[in-house]
Amino acid sequence: MSDFTRINGALACEGVRLADIAAAEGTPVYVYSAATIRNRFRAIDDAFASHPHALHYALKANSTLAVARLLRSLGAQADANSGGEIDVALRAGFIPPEIVFTGVGKTQAELAQAIELGVRTINAESEGELERISALARARDTRARVALRVNPDIEAGTHPHISTGLKTNKFGMAIGAVRDICRRASRLEGIEIAGLHIHVGSQITDLAPLRRAAEAIVALARELRGDAVSIDHVDLGGGLGISYDGSPVPDAADYAAALLPAVKDSGLTLVLEPGRNIIAPAGALLSTVVDVKEQPGITFVVLDAGMTELIRPMLYGAFHRIEPVLAATAPEITCDIVGPLCESSDTLGKDRRLNRPAPGDLMAVMDTGAYAAVMASNYNRRTLAPEVLVDGTRWTRIRRRQTIEDILALET
Repeated sequence: MSDFTRINGALACEGVRLADIAAAEGTPVYVYSAATIRNRFRAIDDAFASHPHALHYALKANSTLAVARLLRSLGAQADANSGGEIDVALRAGFIPPEIVFTGVGKTQAELAQAIELGVRTINAESEGELERISALARARDTRARVALRVNPDIEAGTHPHISTGLKTNKFGMAIGAVRDICRRASRLEGIEIAGLHIHVGSQITDLAPLRRAAEAIVALARELRGDAVSIDHVDLGGGLGISYDGSPVPDAADYAAALLPAVKDSGLTLVLEPGRNIIAPAGALLSTVVDVKEQPGITFVVLDAGMTELIRPMLYGAFHRIEPVLAATAPEITCDIVGPLCESSDTLGKDRRLNRPAPGDLMAVMDTGAYAAVMASNYNRRTLAPEVLVDGTRWTRIRRRQTIEDILALET
């Protein structure tokens, strides 16, 4: 389900040639397809249509305002992981009851912000956080709705850096301790325990861990209801992966088939927090070849984009398809595709087969809608790249290129 295709050999996003965007905006530049975002959101929403549910888009995947606004227009709600993301959600038009607030280290100021706004739930990470929420809510003469984040000790089969459901991970409360925590928390006057939250990892392509997590949290919800705790929803988080390399992965229908049996007839509303699955395939990072270097036994293709625009390969050894924007006819070579940063880890692809590029050629790094622009940095004093949203045959710059003046304006 992608709207990046070739038109007469030239890579295009929907009806717009990527070379035309690069000519107007320069490179590096991120390009997003509105059609892909719409189609992928609707695929998940439709797959879960048989059960009461809410899709809270995970802003951590891509929190650019225009993207958030587009998703809100489709019926999405919001999952925020910081006070900053709450502010973005509000500016994008989400109202507080449409926001769940997650995060492993919420500050007093962030908790106070969420309580004063009246967000749908604060997904609490610990017993200590429950006590802090209660104290802040009582000081404001209110009660805060909370969901307990449960750590089920389930291996998600994903990269260790994005695994969140093991007992060795920093997230949530041990599942075996939750009933006792609930009993003690029931005496806290400033909170209302309304739900349970679970999220076992990201880029998950084997649905078995997600199924086990759903079964575990629904069983716990039934136990808590037996203890007179008024659980009204379970938040199963996100984590459904995409295919970065073209290999088969579960789709939205498979995802629903894995989770819905656990919640069917439970009387619980289902909350999901999709992010990557919606937005990653909707994006491409355009970059220009600045050099082709021959070293003994290896060829380096140096781009003007690197780890400052896409840090995933450096952090996780992540794979992204990289292809020429314009059809190439030069002989094929094996090369390493690297960025311009002063780090050996600034590598976007190793041992890739490409028609030999030349300086000035345009390249597209695919599936970069998630965890790309949102994780970008100013290392080496590089300015943040612009972002463009394509809709049919029209495109709009939704974030301009940052300038060095923008960066230095914060300094004295």
